[in-house]
This record gives sequence, structure tokens and C-alpha cells, in this order.
Amino acid sequence: MQPNNTANAISPLLAFTGTGVATCLWLGALVAIPGFQQSGLPVIAARLAVHLIVLIGAWAALSRTSLTASERLSTWLAIAIPLTVWHGAAWVIVAKGLLLPGATSIPLLPLMIVVPTAVVITVLWRSRRIGALLDAMPDSWLVGLQAYRVIGAVFFVNWLGGVAPGVFAAPAGTGDVITGLLALPTAIALASGRPGSVRAAVLWNLFGIADLVVAVTMGALTSPGALQRFALDHPNLTTGAYPAAIIPAFTVPTSLVLHALSLRQLLKRARPVATVAA
Repeated sequence: MQPNNTANAISPLLAFTGTGVATCLWLGALVAIPGFQQSGLPVIAARLAVHLIVLIGAWAALSRTSLTASERLSTWLAIAIPLTVWHGAAWVIVAKGLLLPGATSIPLLPLMIVVPTAVVITVLWRSRRIGALLDAMPDSWLVGLQAYRVIGAVFFVNWLGGVAPGVFAAPAGTGDVITGLLALPTAIALASGRPGSVRAAVLWNLFGIADLVVAVTMGALTSPGALQRFALDHPNLTTGAYPAAIIPAFTVPTSLVLHALSLRQLLKRARPVATVAA
């Protein structure tokens, strides 16, 4: 990979510091203005922003491929339409309260996480055009995009406000914030071609996936239902309530898909290097 001049101009340490300061300011604002957090606007705004960033990033990546203009448009629509429908369906389900305890007789939230994630990853991994998109896209993009994971700091606010139990909020919030804080520094290291940056990015992806698995698991174990084992005197009601439930219902699956695509991209690009070295 050729070093990127813009990436070299910004050090990973500076990116980490800047993201950390921005996260602290955002978290401080949520604590200082309780009504803002309770309105659900931060979660809604962040979710819409991430949705748009993914679609814009997909179009920018397609513009770097050798596909024709019509192929680029059809590929982008094949990404944008299902993603938007998926997002909208999840939003409706959450808004109607179907994820609240006792609302349905089936474990709807686990199904919304596992089934779409598995289907989307399988389809995207096998798609020739998505393969061309990933080959043309800098491997730093899919990593840096997940800087949005710092919004997981909202779990700490819910904990401080007595809305969520600490046994869930502490690991979920800590893992999300660490993943988000390290996203931009890792992406910059990749873009600048620093030694060991690919290995660091793979480890970052694995940590991000582990964080999501822990958060979902602890969410299930602390929420009212057959799986609840912790926080029996103070159950976790945020995982099913609107709009916070949009995080496990859609943000978690989206993040898992981004991690899977990033790993595919990193491992594919590292393979020729390993072959030459051997």
C-alpha cells in the first residue's frame, strides 16, 4: 500500500486525543442536560448520521472501481435500498414496542441480530461487485468509519441516571468507547502503511466483534425474560425501549457486517504479502 500524505499529516496519537476530547465533551453534554438524553435525540441523530455515512462511503468506493456508471449506480442501489429497508423495519419494530418484555412470544431481538447479519454477510462476501468495491476501497475506510462506536458512552449516562444496571452498562460502554477511540488511529496507521498496521487492524476488528458479543450477551442476561440472570432487582429496560433499542436491533448488526467486510479486505490484501514472504 502506498502511504497517504493526508494520513501522514495526522498522527494516530493526535487522532486518538481528538476523538477522546470530542467523546468527553459529548458525554459531558448528555450528563449536564438530562432532558436531551431522555428525549432520545442523540441516539436518533447518531443513527441517521451513520446510515448516511455508510451510503456516501459506498458511493465513494464505487467511484474508484472499474465498473461502468450504470453498474456503479445499480450496485449502490443494491446496497442502499436493502440497507434502508432493513433500517426502517428495525425502527418500526422498536417504535411499536415489540422488543419490550412480554410484547411477543418469540425472542425477536436475537433473531433481528443473528438472521439479517448472517444473510447480509453471506450475500456480500459472495458478490463479485462487492468484491470489486472492497478491492478498490482503501482498507482504512471500513476501520475509521466505526469511530461512531463512541456513542456507546450513552450506556454510562444511562447507568448514572439509574436507567441501566452497571453489570451491563460498564462492559458494553467500555468496549464500545475503546473500539471507537481506536478506530481513527488504526485507520490512519493503515493509510500511512505503518509496519504492523494490518495486524493491528485485524486485532481491532476482533476486539470490536468481541465487544458486541459481550454487550448483546449481557443485555440478554440483565433484561426481563427467560435468560435474565443478573440485575434481578434492577433489570435492564433499555434494550427494548425506543429509541435506545435501535442500537441492538440495527447498529449492532451493522457493525458486525462492517467488521466482517473489513476482515475480508485485510486478510485478502495480506495474503499476497505472506505468499511473497514465504
